[in-house]
Amino acid sequence: MSPVFGHGRLRLYLLKLLDESPRHGYDVIRELEDRFMGLYSPSAGTVYPRLARLESEGLVTHEVSEGRKVYRITDAGRAELEGRRGDLDDLEQEIAGSVRDLATEIRSEVKDSVRELQAELKAASRDVRRENRAHAREQREDQRAGRRDNPLQDEIEASIEWFRSELRSATRGHPLTAEDVAEVRSLLQRTLDEVRRRVG
Repeated sequence: MSPVFGHGRLRLYLLKLLDESPRHGYDVIRELEDRFMGLYSPSAGTVYPRLARLESEGLVTHEVSEGRKVYRITDAGRAELEGRRGDLDDLEQEIAGSVRDLATEIRSEVKDSVRELQAELKAASRDVRRENRAHAREQREDQRAGRRDNPLQDEIEASIEWFRSELRSATRGHPLTAEDVAEVRSLLQRTLDEVRRRVG
């Protein structure tokens, strides 16, 4: 239970809630949770025995509606509430202060969690960059090794670039028909087949 409700003060606040409006026991629990902005939620084992005790003292009564008990404050309950108005004012101020303290604590915990998460993300980002650099180095080394294994590879790639450049020059300013494109593609396919036959 919240320390605000020590020394029997929860019964006083229950009377206040029932003075505002008749409520189911579950509604009382939800209302307390709302007043504490979700930072405090009493259990049924905390609220229902106190409601039963208030009823035994004649301060509240209940009626059954749709199978559920609806609690209402009695005149005796209102008299006690009025007689303890000063205590109630102090209690409400303490609740407001308790909510502020809890909210500050939560914000501090969230900030710490965010800082830790940011640090973890930075570390993960560094690891990814390191792995990418290592992978790129391995690829470059593999490419260099491939060229060492086949010294003519660079010459073949240069020939491909030369062919691409010459093809652009040959076709610049000369519109090609679909038949022309099909014929060029056929020539390239035959060339590729011959290369595969030679290296296969």
